[in-house]
Order: sequence, then C-alpha cells, then structure tokens
Amino acid sequence: MTGPTALVHQAAALCLTYPDEELYERLPLVRAAAPALSAFVDHAEATPLQDLAAHYVQVFDFKNRHSLYLTWWRDGDTRRRGMSLVRMKEAYREHGLEFTGEELPDFLPAVLEFSAQAGPFLLEEHRSGLELLRLALTEHGTPYATVLEAVCRTLPGPSPKDRAAALALARSGPPREEVGLEPFGFGVHEELPLLVKEHAP
Repeated sequence: MTGPTALVHQAAALCLTYPDEELYERLPLVRAAAPALSAFVDHAEATPLQDLAAHYVQVFDFKNRHSLYLTWWRDGDTRRRGMSLVRMKEAYREHGLEFTGEELPDFLPAVLEFSAQAGPFLLEEHRSGLELLRLALTEHGTPYATVLEAVCRTLPGPSPKDRAAALALARSGPPREEVGLEPFGFGVHEELPLLVKEHAP
C-alpha cells in the first residue's frame, strides 16, 4: 500500500465515525492529508455539528440498507457471519493488532484503520459490500457517499456501475493486487483507538 492510500483509509475511518468536536478539529488535517475527501470536508465544515450528527444517525443507525458492518453485506444475519467475524479478529491479531472498540470487528471505520496500518486485503475481500454501500449511499443522496467513493477508488479495478454489477462482483470475488507495504505517519489513529498494538507478555 502506498502512503497516500493509507492516508485516505485513515482519514476515511475518522469521517465515518459518529461526528464529534474532535472530527471538526481535525477536518483541516483530513483535507491536507487526503484531498480525495475534500467534498466531505467541505460539507462537514459548512454543517453545524448537531445537524451532521443527526444526519449520521439518520443514514447509518436505522435499517441495514446502509450498514457499516462489512460482513453483513455478504453473510447477512446468519451463522456464517459469526465465522467471518472470528476470521477478521484473527487477521487483526496476526498483524499484531487487537480490536478494542465497542463495535464489531467488521465496523468499516475499524477496518479502514486496520487497512491503513496492515494493508487493504480485508477491504479487497469485502469489496462487493463496500461497493453496495457506496451505491446505496449515492442513491440516498448523502455526502457520506463521497467518502465511500474515495475509498473504493483506492482499490484495484474499476468500481461496479450499479447494484447488479456489485452483486456479480460478490459472486466472482474482487480483483487482487499484491503490492508492498510502506510505513507512514498520520496522527488520526491516535484519536481513534479502535485498534491497539498487542503488548508482549
């Protein structure tokens, strides 16, 4: 993963969490580090916190049609989803990270934060879910769609143009691209402690 891609993932993780004062304080940093997210930053800066928070709840907290939980898009509320969540936690541990958030490990902001540090393989494995969420948010008309668009542009291959194409992607699997990982520095993860490095016993 290149540095700019890692920055987009880290900044997108911040943008997709419930908005608070810290988000507003860090919007200039997000704009500077990840220009691909400028459209969302413009909207957030022009929107009072209370209104943005209410919009976030309206978009993400009701019904699964805008679910931020990636395994839901592939597994739904089935037993398979439990196994997918276990595998995701194992992937975090294999890379020296431990999921510490109150959310499930497939919560998109947590996966984005992980991807910024360990590479985008979990995002690639759940590409179809990301694209279905992007299409749903675009249809809904929310500025959060621009965040998903920026994330999807960092992944290999073109984005599906419609729901049918995204569902076909779910059946065939995402394109894979093996690239080297490069270290990077960006302070947002210090303010979004969903993942922490495991401490040696």
